[in-house]
Amino acid sequence: MSSNSNNPVRFETWRIATIYGVIIIAFSVLFTRLINLQIFQTADYNARAKDNYTQEVSVPAPRGIIYDRNGYVLARNVATYNIIITPANLPEDNSDIQQIYRDLSKLIDVPAGSFIAEDSITEETLVEVPGGYLTETALEEAKLFTACVPGLSIAQMVALQDTLAPYSPVRVSCNVSEEIARKVEEKAMDWQGVEVEIEAVRDYPTGSLTAHLIGFLGPIPASLEEEYVAQGYVLNRDKIGYSGVEASLQDILTGRNGLRVVQVDVAGQEIRNLEPPIAPSPGNNVYLSIDTRLQAAAQATFMEEMRFWNTYFGNTRISSGVIIAMNPKTGEILAMVSYPDYENNRFSRIIPAYYYEQLSQDPRKPLLNNAISAEYPPGSTFKLSTATGAINEGVVDLNQIIDTPGQLLLCERFNPNDICSDANTRPFVDHIFDQNPGGFGSLRFLQCIAYSSNVCFYKLGGGYEDEIPQGLGIERLRQYARALGYDETSGIQLLGEQDGLIPEPDWKRINTGENWSTGDTYIASVGQGYVLATPLQVLMSGSVIANYGKLMQPTVVHQVTDGDGNIIPYWFNPEEFTVSQFETQNSYQISPFTANMKWDVTVDPLIQEYICFDTYCDLTDELKTIKPESIQAVREGTRLAVTDPAFGTLHDLFSDFPIAVAGKTGTAEYCDDVARAANRCAFGAWPTHSWTLAYAPYDDPEIIVVAFAYNGGEGASVAGPMVARMIKSYFEIKATDLANGANP
Repeated sequence: MSSNSNNPVRFETWRIATIYGVIIIAFSVLFTRLINLQIFQTADYNARAKDNYTQEVSVPAPRGIIYDRNGYVLARNVATYNIIITPANLPEDNSDIQQIYRDLSKLIDVPAGSFIAEDSITEETLVEVPGGYLTETALEEAKLFTACVPGLSIAQMVALQDTLAPYSPVRVSCNVSEEIARKVEEKAMDWQGVEVEIEAVRDYPTGSLTAHLIGFLGPIPASLEEEYVAQGYVLNRDKIGYSGVEASLQDILTGRNGLRVVQVDVAGQEIRNLEPPIAPSPGNNVYLSIDTRLQAAAQATFMEEMRFWNTYFGNTRISSGVIIAMNPKTGEILAMVSYPDYENNRFSRIIPAYYYEQLSQDPRKPLLNNAISAEYPPGSTFKLSTATGAINEGVVDLNQIIDTPGQLLLCERFNPNDICSDANTRPFVDHIFDQNPGGFGSLRFLQCIAYSSNVCFYKLGGGYEDEIPQGLGIERLRQYARALGYDETSGIQLLGEQDGLIPEPDWKRINTGENWSTGDTYIASVGQGYVLATPLQVLMSGSVIANYGKLMQPTVVHQVTDGDGNIIPYWFNPEEFTVSQFETQNSYQISPFTANMKWDVTVDPLIQEYICFDTYCDLTDELKTIKPESIQAVREGTRLAVTDPAFGTLHDLFSDFPIAVAGKTGTAEYCDDVARAANRCAFGAWPTHSWTLAYAPYDDPEIIVVAFAYNGGEGASVAGPMVARMIKSYFEIKATDLANGANP
């Protein structure tokens, strides 16, 4: 044996130190980690553990109901019935499950689905599901569909839900009839796991009659998901307003969702409430200012007149139009009809893609509320602005005689120093030129309004030689038009309102690259050329005249109440388009109803002073009002349109009317994309829109109505009868209410 075998094994000290060092470091890391987990991260892990068994369940809040001014329901919540199946509650025996599927399929007309035997020879992987076995392909196919969309079988829908959350129900059929729901309830004892879910959906009893005012609901769009989730909304369940007051008054109508905090097991089954449940708060109810009876009269009036004229001409001449009725003393919209319309009940559960596409591609744009969102040349209804400015600025007086031949030859000047020649001389004709080339002859100011003489207003707006050397001019005309409500949005509580256009020289240079001409002023003076307005703006301009200079804030809201009928204060801010229970800058009260005055042109200095030299006017910093006698003069002109038997444009319609009526007609030439595509934009023979504006009683007006018919032709012939029927309907409804003891 070797001598080395008797020597003891010796370990070097550094090796032992290294081993002990590693052990100490390892235990130190573990100990540090243990302290960190048990002490410093205790709250975090407790929260995670709590999240594993805690679930928040949102309870939907009922949406507020919408009424008209008389309490007639315009939008409500109704119960619909869905058939749901909870996978975890199905029987244990597969044959019992399959029998439930087959019986239920016959009742709800949804395929039961075919199962595959476990020992079947197949290349696909089989998945065990409630009721038997399905292929993996069938299960993957189910992921491509959403609940209640045709295409899947009951077995597929339940199988997919079983893999996701077996204790959460899946909808296998939606919006079934009450009869089917009752039959399912009767089978509840035999069909374990099958139940009837009652869901509230929006219902619009008046449908298309008020669709543009009420609007409709839709799912929360992806772009707004973060914002609405932060407010407590639930995606794919809660809906928001897409148009009408459903959208603009969303914050009023929507309630506050309730909340339940529950304990769940690993399968998702609820065990108990962890906190006291928070009940949902229903939304507030809204009463609109409209009268459904007058709204129905407006719709029927427009439809009947449109059918009559389209039949008369043998083609679809009138394709769209508007009727609006308002109380000029309060600003309350009593009726607002825009045609074509749509059926908002078809959007109650989902927004059908085919129907929405059909509406979107319709060139008449039925989803657009033409009363506030469409801009048209206002034609002769705009002469109220020109007349107000001309009489207030002293361009003309009440007794001045104005020569109105059938045709006027104007020297078209693009610069003040332009020299007249045949090349820049342009004819401007009156509307009666074809019937009477001599025109109206000598007229006074009130007759110019009553007869709606274009030549007279050409001269008032742009001047003419020595007869009226200094007309109103486009700068001053724009000031008066804005004072009457043109060229800016009204601030009504509806989305999509347009501001129209009152042009001026800088606008033309920027947009067309040309200088302003005297001919442009002539055309603008009669509401043509570049002038554009919404029907609501035309109505507002007439209401200023009818209401002795006061422009009231147009409103479609009468009041807001809670579920017990208590009136709740609300303010609306048109600049931010928000509603609040607190008054803010630039807001106005909408509940309880308050007549909000935007301005009084006879008191509030809205008109900028101009210093005019020869044919040029220069702006100053001074502001002035419109004299009350100027407004009264224009009022008298609108009354003369009814009382003058010679050429009064409204005489034939209202001469025998028992209540004093006043108003203004309008026939506006136009050339838009539709007319251009039909080759109808022939110079001197353009198609025309039909307008009429009237109010009554003359001395103390309660109602003012505007009617517009797209491509309708002469205002007095087409839109005039619509206005006459509306005013007659209003006073008939009022008489009925008085006879029944109601407060109209």
